[in-house]
Amino acid sequence: MTLLTNRIEKIGLKDAGQCIDPYITVSVKDLNGIDLTPVQDTPVASRKEDTYVHFNVDIELQNHVEKLSKGAAIFLEFKHCNPKKWFTSTKCFAFMEMDEIKPGPIIKKPTDFKRKKLQLLTKKPLYLHLHQTLHKEMILT
Repeated sequence: MTLLTNRIEKIGLKDAGQCIDPYITVSVKDLNGIDLTPVQDTPVASRKEDTYVHFNVDIELQNHVEKLSKGAAIFLEFKHCNPKKWFTSTKCFAFMEMDEIKPGPIIKKPTDFKRKKLQLLTKKPLYLHLHQTLHKEMILT
């Protein structure tokens, strides 16, 4: 059985320095938008620099990759405090289909959980940077 750890390195945003208390919510959903694992939040970003918000945190999926249903996807939602209304707002998101799960670095373009109406936040080359690690887990019987 295989466990997946995503190291969330950084995300590029044109207004990165203006984001208040930014964090990323990680969830795994089926084709109907139903959660397949517990939803996890990163700590607030470690720093903001130029057009990047840096996290450098590991998030481990709470289920084996093999046990996730066909059509499942991992969603990463960038959230921050909206300064005009003082509530948490989702600025953008990225997702990975199960066939994109492989060891090594991943760069995703920055929420519709059913993946029907997708639109880029910007035309600028600003992306979410991840590093995936797959861990084989032995099950003793």
